[in-house]
Amino acid sequence: MALSFHFTFTAPATKSAAELEAFLKIVEKEAKHLGFNPTLVLNAAFDTNERREFARLLTTGQRIESEKLKGVVLIKEGQVFSHDPVHGDCRLIPEQGVFLTVTDERKKEIIFGFLRYPKNLLDANSKKLLDTEVGGDWRYRDSVNSPDPRYRSIVKMFSKAGYLAESMDEYTR
Repeated sequence: MALSFHFTFTAPATKSAAELEAFLKIVEKEAKHLGFNPTLVLNAAFDTNERREFARLLTTGQRIESEKLKGVVLIKEGQVFSHDPVHGDCRLIPEQGVFLTVTDERKKEIIFGFLRYPKNLLDANSKKLLDTEVGGDWRYRDSVNSPDPRYRSIVKMFSKAGYLAESMDEYTR
């Protein structure tokens, strides 16, 4: 079992993608100063199958659970990565993402940023199945298996901006 540095970022729905992108451009500048190269800030809508597959590379999706998802439920295509009808849960595909990718000297990429998930889960006929309770706000959760202080410097920038919801550093326990 490897040690990890876990972090969760959130931003209110009132923050626009452009505002978050501007913040991440500032973080990117610091990441370059810290020696990460290459870096990339991207503001992407996950509105096609190809883009949703790209989103799958970024996240396993936001897990939701509901009795309404048990049994035979036809969910609108493009909203979930997976659906477990026995347990009544699924993994939502984000609708949009604004994120920074940094690459270290060993070519390992780490993502920092924000994803927005749908407010409602729809059935195959686009009728509302349920309120996801995670839609609207921006959120992102990830971890890095490294004691490198540069990652902590980046997360500290999110904290100073009010975007750090939680973190746990197993290297300092």
